[in-house]
Amino acid sequence: MSLDALTLFGLASVTLMLVFYAYEDLSHWCVFGFAIACALASIYGFLQGAWPFGVVEAIWAFIAMKRWQKRRLAGKPLR
Repeated sequence: MSLDALTLFGLASVTLMLVFYAYEDLSHWCVFGFAIACALASIYGFLQGAWPFGVVEAIWAFIAMKRWQKRRLAGKPLR
């Protein structure tokens, strides 16, 4: 089994999403990292040709950026 560059990019972006999501209670920077990882996963979805995945991940990236901004401005966790 050989993985091409696009598949590795997708694997890395989704893995980063998982890691940042698991640690987002620790810092608002983890929420920011999750947002960036969602944006990368969205790019992967569009490049791969799975546009519904790309659209959903873009929406998640937008939501996560709003959560990051709110948390950063509040200076404390949302939960």
